[in-house]
Amino acid sequence: MNPDFERMMNEAARLMRGGSLGEATAAIQQALGGGAQAPARPREDDVIDVEARVVGAPTPAPGGASGSFTAGHYRNECGARDYKLFEPARDGRALPLVVMLHGCTQDPDDFARGTRMNALARERGFLVLYPAQSQRGNAQRCWNWFKHNHQARGKGEPAILAGLVRDVIARHDVDPRRVYVAGLSAGGAMAAILGDAYPDLFAAVGVHSGLPAGSATDVQSAFAAMSGGAQSVRRGPKTGPTPPTIVFHGDADTTVNVVNGERVLRAAGLFASPDVRRGATAMGVAWSCRPFVDAQGVVRAEEWTVHGAGHAWSGGNLSGSYTDPRGPDASAEMLRFFLQHPRA
Repeated sequence: MNPDFERMMNEAARLMRGGSLGEATAAIQQALGGGAQAPARPREDDVIDVEARVVGAPTPAPGGASGSFTAGHYRNECGARDYKLFEPARDGRALPLVVMLHGCTQDPDDFARGTRMNALARERGFLVLYPAQSQRGNAQRCWNWFKHNHQARGKGEPAILAGLVRDVIARHDVDPRRVYVAGLSAGGAMAAILGDAYPDLFAAVGVHSGLPAGSATDVQSAFAAMSGGAQSVRRGPKTGPTPPTIVFHGDADTTVNVVNGERVLRAAGLFASPDVRRGATAMGVAWSCRPFVDAQGVVRAEEWTVHGAGHAWSGGNLSGSYTDPRGPDASAEMLRFFLQHPRA
């Protein structure tokens, strides 16, 4: 992280804790604007995340003879977005679909490299859809999870993304009972919103380093939620229970506080189980996995905490941004969880 950016964000946190909300907002905007003084009033394209950093030499996104990785464009009455779709070699069966929502400053190619989800898709036989946030939609390509007009069924980005998913289901022989959505950071927060808004579309949800649906409605409340200080969650109308959810979060994440991982699941009305599994990767990174149950005691979610990890996709590839290859493989664990939960 840029040292000046980190210094300004720390100052904003100090002001927020001291109750100087207007000054804190201005400090956040100054940091996000690269150091130039910003007005206290939030703009529509304010960035709610840190700049992604690419480590290592980028490699081509997987595709080739055993699958295709193609670009497309989708539009409906709520707006338009580009996307990329990985489709493995087919044998005539309807296949599952995993929707992957990138974080700020990322794009589909970067996210595909970092998560290695296309390689899993080739091996296991499923499609991967990578919607692309546009710079017109957000200057730093963040999904607008923190804006009230992008947090409900039939509105804004959730409506665009749901329409895109339905279009891919119809045109690519997707099994509608096995459609899943996952995301990182701002993408994780949007995945949580989609699970809330469209439980009839998504069978399960993966939230990596994200936040609960409705945890913010503007820049100021977004920063408070990211730092772990916000407690209330504003939830829109729901058409059914939140789908089964798997959460990954590093407990050394200084961008989105680890408490948000648990809050994603508690906001869904779930309760932590005392049965915690613990382990460590071959590279010595410790992790714990705690199930969450509903009021009837049925396991509906998993919370993975990666100890000592920051704001990065666990087990990812360094050719993509926001990745930490030392941790447990979030892509493989999410896929396992997803395939265990087809929609009834």
